[in-house]
Amino acid sequence: MRSIMAGPAPLPPGARDERLDMFRGLALVMIFINHVPGTVFEYFTNRNFGFSDAAEAFVFMSGVAAGLAYSGSILKKAPLWLSVARPWARARQLYFVHLTLTFIFLGTFAAAAHYFGLFELLETNNLKALARDPLPTLIGIPLLTHQFGYLNILPLYLTLLLFTPFLIMTALKKPYWVLAGSVLVWAIAGQFRLNFPNYPNSGGWFFNPLSWQLIFVIGLLAGIGMKTSRRFFPVNPLAFLLALGFLILTIFWMKVKPVGAMGNGFLTFLWKSGFPFYIHSFDKTFLSLPRLLHALCLFYVLASIPAMQTIAASRWVSPLRVMGRQGLAVFSTGTALSLFFQAVKAGTPASTLTDALILIVGLGIQVGLAYALTDTVKMRAGEARTKAVPTGPVAP
Repeated sequence: MRSIMAGPAPLPPGARDERLDMFRGLALVMIFINHVPGTVFEYFTNRNFGFSDAAEAFVFMSGVAAGLAYSGSILKKAPLWLSVARPWARARQLYFVHLTLTFIFLGTFAAAAHYFGLFELLETNNLKALARDPLPTLIGIPLLTHQFGYLNILPLYLTLLLFTPFLIMTALKKPYWVLAGSVLVWAIAGQFRLNFPNYPNSGGWFFNPLSWQLIFVIGLLAGIGMKTSRRFFPVNPLAFLLALGFLILTIFWMKVKPVGAMGNGFLTFLWKSGFPFYIHSFDKTFLSLPRLLHALCLFYVLASIPAMQTIAASRWVSPLRVMGRQGLAVFSTGTALSLFFQAVKAGTPASTLTDALILIVGLGIQVGLAYALTDTVKMRAGEARTKAVPTGPVAP
């Protein structure tokens, strides 16, 4: 058992952890598939085998990446403004990417309705508010208080990045205090249903930052641990077995009706016993406990298996690694494509062939873009090294 879950070997200083790239690429694939609802491939994504889905993985790995990327300047005692400027610059970039995707979405669905008569699309993805109250809705879009369906995760991510430098500064000194505070905020948000406001609609954000910060902070602490060459969550045989057992249980819960009935009965018992909804439900907005536990168990088990390092470095998963390295560009392109393919599916008969073409074309474009961007980065790095090489006098 110890050989199975001993944890991966420490990486050399400055080396890139390819597991993060691979799993981020895999999460992007599943997000793309899930964002074109109704395809046959939707039934094979991870949300059909457990309580969490690719969103939890995306936010957790964003936290890990933030810990790796932004803790270095604080560790080196760089000026405060520099430590704050980098994550805030990233948040600013995400804000404009989100607005761009929003207007691509509006243009795509407007074209589908105008040219192909698919007016039913204007009733989906929270578009009704734009027709009912156009002026308040247009005010809410840049304020991030009105978000359209399938365009909710970047506002969450950029909001969390605004707090990242201060979380890192505290975590480097008192990591367990940061974790305890994060758990407390998650519990208070669920207990009192606190959320960021919507405008002009009622309610709150689909991904409540006060709840989802917990999984981001856990990833952030893991990333800081990787940066400082230590595991914040050490491998423990009992913890590994408990996490693995819970994952197996959830699969049976989802796929075997008697087991699912027993599990749901237990959650109903908790509800009738007075436990709050975020403890016994599968609520996504407030990141309920079953979803959170499933996601954390999955991350812990995968991170504890040494073979994952070998798999992540193999050439067979190179497309996933490259997608993960170019995460923002691939995510943005995949989101725009998924919205376009939603319109395509609305205007064509249901067909496995159509679903396959959507998957092949959509993922092909994303993988091609990722490789092109990677080659561009390598080319620029090579040019920079060439310019940096000093040249001596030319021999006569």
